[in-house]
Amino acid sequence: MACQSSADKELDDMTECPVCTEVFTDPRVLPCIHTFCLKCLLNCGRDKQPGDRMPCPLCRIEFTIPDDGLSGTQKNFFMLKLLHFRELSAGQKEQEKMSDDLRKLVQSDKRKISELWKRTEDVLQRLEKEEYDVIKHLAGIEDEINTAADKLIAGIHHDRMKLLSEVESIKLKRLQQLETVKQEVEQHMTALDRFKRYSETLLSSGTACDVTRSANSLHDRADELMKFDVIGHVDSSLPPVNVTFTSSTLLERDDRNLVGTVTKEGQIFKSQIFEQIS
Repeated sequence: MACQSSADKELDDMTECPVCTEVFTDPRVLPCIHTFCLKCLLNCGRDKQPGDRMPCPLCRIEFTIPDDGLSGTQKNFFMLKLLHFRELSAGQKEQEKMSDDLRKLVQSDKRKISELWKRTEDVLQRLEKEEYDVIKHLAGIEDEINTAADKLIAGIHHDRMKLLSEVESIKLKRLQQLETVKQEVEQHMTALDRFKRYSETLLSSGTACDVTRSANSLHDRADELMKFDVIGHVDSSLPPVNVTFTSSTLLERDDRNLVGTVTKEGQIFKSQIFEQIS
């Protein structure tokens, strides 16, 4: 009974407005996540107009008053559910209280998965950008090679093709690496999305029994999904690749390096056709 009394007190505290200290009436939630009665917000902002900035009565973080005034602030549907929960009979309260504890667990897992989904999305965008940059950068390398080769005699054609082949090999290998990791990240992102949609459906449409039956398995699945360190996986699977091209001049013929050199992580690919035109 002491546990029940404590739980009832906690519920009472959660459903009381911090301004009027009464049970919420028409609860509205601000961008800072603090909730107040609409009448309390109207009283606090009685000298404010739509579009004005107004501080939260509790944390003082400012927000912009909607175009239709404070009455247009977001309803706290979660708080409305808690208020409904408070009105249930004693027998229903015990069942609903257990359901509410598990709902908090699912909501916590959903929030963590949503955050992980966002970080995974950022990684996917980074991979897509790197894929674009690899293609763009190595296309620029090809242009430099072609520009240098076109200034030399026809005898360096073989050398140019050799260098371009090296660049193409580097590009294809890197793009294959990127595509493989990208597919892995997309698969993980799909799993995260399935979890989000299922937990959202459970929270919005599931009965208390549904939540009670599914919460623990969902929590285990969330733990499993969060064990995958997507950023660490990408970083370990895709070590940095630095490719540069250095053009040569005809004065460097003694080095048998007539077109230039492509360097990848310290490995140099030189032209080898000096004997063709010497």
